[in-house]
Formats: sequence, C-alpha cells, structure tokens
Amino acid sequence: MPTHPATGKTKHLRALSNPAGVIAAVAMDQRASLVKTIAAARGIERKDVAPSVMSEFKSAVSKALSPHASAILLDPEYGLPGAAARDPRCGLLLAYEFSGYDTTRPGRLPYLLEDVSVRRIKEWGANACKLLIYYSPFDSPRVNDIKHALVERAGSECAAEELPFFLELLSYDPAGGDGKGLAAAKLKPRVALGTIMEFCKPRYGVDVLKVEVPIASRFTEGSRAFCGERAYSYAEALGLMKEASDASTLPFIYLSAGVDNDVFTEQLRMAAEAGSDYSGVLCGRATWKGGLPVYGQRGAAALEEWLSGEGVANIGNVNEAIRPAKPWWFKFGLSSGETE
Repeated sequence: MPTHPATGKTKHLRALSNPAGVIAAVAMDQRASLVKTIAAARGIERKDVAPSVMSEFKSAVSKALSPHASAILLDPEYGLPGAAARDPRCGLLLAYEFSGYDTTRPGRLPYLLEDVSVRRIKEWGANACKLLIYYSPFDSPRVNDIKHALVERAGSECAAEELPFFLELLSYDPAGGDGKGLAAAKLKPRVALGTIMEFCKPRYGVDVLKVEVPIASRFTEGSRAFCGERAYSYAEALGLMKEASDASTLPFIYLSAGVDNDVFTEQLRMAAEAGSDYSGVLCGRATWKGGLPVYGQRGAAALEEWLSGEGVANIGNVNEAIRPAKPWWFKFGLSSGETE
C-alpha cells in the first residue's frame, strides 16, 4: 500500500475531484499542437498565431466547460487568463513542462519551462502540478535515467510545497516508428505495464498517474473503432486493461489521446467492464477539438456557441461514462478523502 499523501496534498486533491472523489477534469494545456491546428484552420503560418489568440481559445474553453468539470488543466504560458475565467468550484492544474521535447537528441527528452517552478505554480493558485514525459521501458537506460531524474526533481519540489504531483505518461517507439500500426498496438500493453510499475515507485513522489488507455481501439476486435486488423479480441483487451489497473499502486486517471468522444467513452465503458479501478479522466480533445475549425473560420463568438452546445454535450458524455470510477483515495486504502 502506498504512503498516504500529506494533509496539504489531500486538501488539493479534494479540490480537484467531485464529491465522489472522482477526478472529472478537462485538459486545455495543449500548445504546439494547438498553434498548428489553429493556423491550419485560419490558413496562416504558425508564427502568425498570436499569444492572444491562444489565450482567447483557452479562456473560452475554460469558461464554457469548467462548470461541468471538477478541474481544468492549463499551462502558464497562455492559460492563466483561462484559469481566472474558470468556474470558482473548478480545481486547477498547471503544466510544468515545455511543450514538445528535445529534438536534438534521441529519446524525446523533456525539459521544464525555464521561468516556472512548483512554488510559482502554487502561487498562481493551482491545486496540482502536472508533468508530461514520453516514456518507454524499452528505451536505453541512459535516456530513461535522465527522465527518472527529472521526475524525481519535480516530485521533490511538489513534496516541499505540499502540492499534488500528476505525472502524464505518453508511450512512443524508441526506434522511431509513428506508434500507429498493428505492431505498436500489440506492444502497447507491455509498454503501459512497465511504465506504470516504474513510476509507482515511492522515490518519484507521484500522487496521481495520468495514463493512456493501455489498448488501441482501432486494433480491438469488437470495438466501434476497429479497423479490421486485430491485435487482440475484445475479451483480451479487457484483460489487458485489468492487468494494467492492478499493476498501479497509485490512483490513476485516463487521458483521451486525441480520439473522438464516442471512442473515448467506449474505452471508459470497457474500463468499467474490465474492473479497472481508475479514478477519473483528464480529457482534452475528445471534448473540445470539434470547436477548433469553428474558431479558426468563424471566431470566438461562434466557438462559444459551439462549446455551449456540442462541447457541453461531449463533457456530459464523459461524465456519465466515469460514474463507475473509484475515488482517488481508494488506492491509498482510505475510506474517504481525509488522511487517517
């Protein structure tokens, strides 16, 4: 059983979850990918997407969707106006990492925002610090050692500030593949399992893992997204989801990884069917990505209208799908959100 989080951390975890202890959060910390998509929708160069445009989009999402979420994830670069615009009952997570990764060396090495610290994240009113890393247990020991040290550093800062540490883990192919084919789908459950087992170790100081669903729906026979090539049967996929869940000694939440809303909600229903004891979601594009072309082509007022309709409906679908999720305190062996 993992060590219970410090009292200061539990206060913040309660602020990030609904009354049932489930984290029903919206992710709006995208930066480089958001610039790319807005530029494409407007038919302009990426360099011509002004910071004010980024902040405007994030603020619109925060204002429209935060009343329906227990928390929202934003970034310090463009997201602080969105943090101010959120519903006062909605908790706040702020990202610590620079968008993207080091392209000058192999291994998708992450680096932190130069003018940000966990102390500053706390001073900006956040209830948690989020760090994203790309990780594969099959990468070189040297690459993974650098990532381990970075996570340890962030974990120590969060412990000192008594601020919850959310670690977001994205899988990738160290050999350079795009991670989208059948071979990658077959390997994905093993990558997920090894990654979860590594970062549940107490030395990292992680409080909540933000993880990918450990199967690829496109290659799951019987799923609505099935493409015709099979990596696993539906029953096998359920077993793999349960195996990854059982491997985690920490509370964990699922990310949507850019899939459509109907695919993500099916994955959540599969998680419940599998008996996964996940504690909620931090879901981004599955709720608001349909508003990007609307914003790019017709502006902020049209985006707000879209968010109030389809965006709210999307987050409602996710909220309904996570009803079977376990409270974050379940993995700590607590009966409630209070330390014992």
